[in-house]
Amino acid sequence: MRISVIPIVLAMAVSSASVSQAASAKQQPVAINFALMADGREVGCGAPLSNLGAGHLPGKLQEARFYVYGFEMIDAKGARAPVSLEQNDWQYADVALIDFKDARGGNAPCTETNPAKNTRVVGTVPRGAYVGLSFSVGAPVESVADGKAVSINHSNVETAPPPLDIAGMAWNWQAGRRFFSFEIYPPAPVVKADGSKSRGWMVHLGSTGCKGNPATGEIVSCAHGNRFAVVFDRFDPKTQQIDIDLTTLLANSDITVDKGGAVGCMSGLDDPECPVVFKALGLNLTDTAPGADDAGKQTKPGVSPIFSVGAAAPAKEARSKQ
Repeated sequence: MRISVIPIVLAMAVSSASVSQAASAKQQPVAINFALMADGREVGCGAPLSNLGAGHLPGKLQEARFYVYGFEMIDAKGARAPVSLEQNDWQYADVALIDFKDARGGNAPCTETNPAKNTRVVGTVPRGAYVGLSFSVGAPVESVADGKAVSINHSNVETAPPPLDIAGMAWNWQAGRRFFSFEIYPPAPVVKADGSKSRGWMVHLGSTGCKGNPATGEIVSCAHGNRFAVVFDRFDPKTQQIDIDLTTLLANSDITVDKGGAVGCMSGLDDPECPVVFKALGLNLTDTAPGADDAGKQTKPGVSPIFSVGAAAPAKEARSKQ
C-alpha cells in the first residue's frame, strides 16, 4: 500500500499553525516607555542639562544607559504575569538595554527626527487586565533563552548576543557588566584629589566583590549584587511612562570635584562619592549594621527614588498602540 507523504506533511503544518495561533490568542502586546528627566523636563540625546548636583549647575549629557530585566505586569489582585520580551538587538532573553543617547553623539535634544537609541521595552503578556508593573535594574546572573539557561552578567562580551555585546557596558569579564552607566560633563573639568582633572563625572553601577573565572568554568559569585527592583502598584503602559530623574540621582553630589577613587561613583565601597549616589538609587553601599549582610541590597524592596511614573508623551502613546 502506498502512503501519501504530502497530505501528512500538510496536516502537520496545519496542526502546528493552529497551535501557534492558539498560543498567540492567549497573549497581548505590551510596550513600556522610559523617559530621562532633568530639572522637571524630559531630556536625552545631547540635550543641555540644568540644575545638576549640589551646586545646581548646567552640564551636558554624555551617556545614559542601563539594563533592565524581569518585567511583570500586576493585576488588581496583586498576581503577576511575566512579560515575554521580543528578541531583537535591544532585547535578549528577559533582559533589555535602555539607551537615551542618539547615534550621532551630537548636542541636540531628542526629537522625532533625532530619537534616542532605545527607550522602550516591547513584548507580550498573557491576556488580562493589569494595573501595575514590576521590573529590575541590572544584568541578572542568568536567564532563559530558547528554553535553556544562559549566563548573562558574566558572559563574554565579545561573543555574547546584543545587547550584551557592548564593550562600553562591561568592566571586565570577571566583574561583569555595568548595570547602570550615566556620565555628564559639568561646566568645567572635575578636579580630582591629586589635583589632576577629568572632563566628566560618572555613575557606574555593577556587582562588586566578584570571585571566580567564567573562562575556566568557575561559578562567579559576587559579594555585592547591586541590583534593585522597581514596583509600581499603578501603571498603565498605554498612557504612562517610567521616568528616571537625573536631578534626584545627583542632587547631593558635588559634580565639580572628586575626593578619591574613580571619578564620580563606580560602586567602590570606599569611594567618597558613592554613599549619596547609592542612597539616591535606593541601595545600601555597605552593611547598615555589623553583621546585617545587606550591602549591595535594596534599602526598601521595590523602591528607587529616581524612578517614578509619568504621563507618556502623545507620540509615545501613539507608538505604543501600534
